[in-house]
Amino acid sequence: MPTIKTEELTHVYSIGSPFESVALENVNIEIAQGEFVGLIGHTGSGKSTFVQHLNGLLLPTGGRVLLDGVDINSSKKLRHEARFKIGLVFQYPEYQLFEDTVYRDISFGPRNMKLGKKEIDERVREAAGFVGVPETIFDKSPLELSGGQKRRVAIAGVIAMRPDVLVLDEPTAGLDPEGCESILRNISDYRRATGATVILVSHSMEDIARIADRLVVFDSGHVVMEGRPDEVFLQAEKLRSIGLDVPIVTDIAARLRELNVDVPECCYTVSQLRDAILALKRRRAPC
Repeated sequence: MPTIKTEELTHVYSIGSPFESVALENVNIEIAQGEFVGLIGHTGSGKSTFVQHLNGLLLPTGGRVLLDGVDINSSKKLRHEARFKIGLVFQYPEYQLFEDTVYRDISFGPRNMKLGKKEIDERVREAAGFVGVPETIFDKSPLELSGGQKRRVAIAGVIAMRPDVLVLDEPTAGLDPEGCESILRNISDYRRATGATVILVSHSMEDIARIADRLVVFDSGHVVMEGRPDEVFLQAEKLRSIGLDVPIVTDIAARLRELNVDVPECCYTVSQLRDAILALKRRRAPC
């Protein structure tokens, strides 16, 4: 049984008004326990609307959201429970920091879960460790931190609830390359250590190609493609037709093939292209 399943999920904004807009239409997706799924699509394709349905922040206009086979919207109690089981990190989550100290911000979710003081402390320190927040800044105000540190604190606040599913909407938006790499590494480490399901929304084809097991492509409120990264990025023309691109490495590999350099079509990360070129050099090296 999939951890998350949507059945004919539909969402229409501003129904009956001149601004009525269909954001999702009959979306059917299954996500297994422990899977790392990347959601891609151009701005306005429905990705963010989709993830806000997963823990009941948005209610469907039609269709259902199932968590472990149960419709989360069948009662207020189940929807409330889903918000602890499915942790959602919004884009620019640092804007949601509001407590006096870093420690209290990270502990906000566990405190709302009515946990004991000892368990709250354990979860705060564990979550901070996962995302690289040093305990030496626990007593600082979040407002004193750098942008990257704020982002980590906000993510730690969600991780501290120990959700079964971690959903991140553009977690590296606005960060420099070093900050992006660090956040993505933290997320991958968390998934490996806990076995949690991770759903990552991203505009960066390079980032998502490296870390996702499976990609789901949205366009105009519909799922138009899904599969392993190599399966999706091989369909470069289809991706471009809906306003997306492929990783730069994939374009470089295609250009090399045009020049009769024997590199495989499945190159979509730097490491894959590097290995392909090194293998080619070894084959051509004199005995």
